[in-house]
Amino acid sequence: MERLKNKELLFSKSTYSSEAGCDEAGRGCLAGPVVAAAVVLKNPIPGLNDSKKLNEKQRDSLAERIKSEALAYHIAFVDERKIDEINILKASILAMHLALDGLRIRPEYIIVDGNKFTPYESVPHACVVKGDGIYQSIAAASILAKTARDAYMKQMHETYPHYQWHVNKGYPTTSHVNNIKKFGICSLHRQTFGIVREMCQTKLLD
Repeated sequence: MERLKNKELLFSKSTYSSEAGCDEAGRGCLAGPVVAAAVVLKNPIPGLNDSKKLNEKQRDSLAERIKSEALAYHIAFVDERKIDEINILKASILAMHLALDGLRIRPEYIIVDGNKFTPYESVPHACVVKGDGIYQSIAAASILAKTARDAYMKQMHETYPHYQWHVNKGYPTTSHVNNIKKFGICSLHRQTFGIVREMCQTKLLD
């Protein structure tokens, strides 16, 4: 295991030549897709960290560097209807599998943030709790997934401005919940989540 500097993340968990890190963004949101990324790094990238520990400017800058310097990367979306159909855990794993499908090289090993994953083909894998704060490739995946999803929700804000998705990105903030109560739900809301589910159930009762 190679460390860059004192506070830098580990570059690799294994001795395989192509190790893909996977992570997702948007599991806890009330609206929009869950987005996953898979990244195979060629060399260490200083400054990588869990996307939640970085500000937007840092994430955007690192995302461009990851795309420029990675050996391979891919970002995949699973939409809100599929999430409602199969549940958020299965949708998150599906998104990671789709991200792995999109890599231009087949990884020899996969490391995944968290403690749940379904084996991908015959490729060995390891789940790492809080792995986005330990391994560079998982951190890189977390940054790509987060920046891609944030950009999508900002775009959707133009169509649905009353939910303020350019600020809350679909997460259940107080203002988002209050605006759902005021304006109702739209087609991008996940009908099996929180207040959205409650409102859908009320409509059925009506």
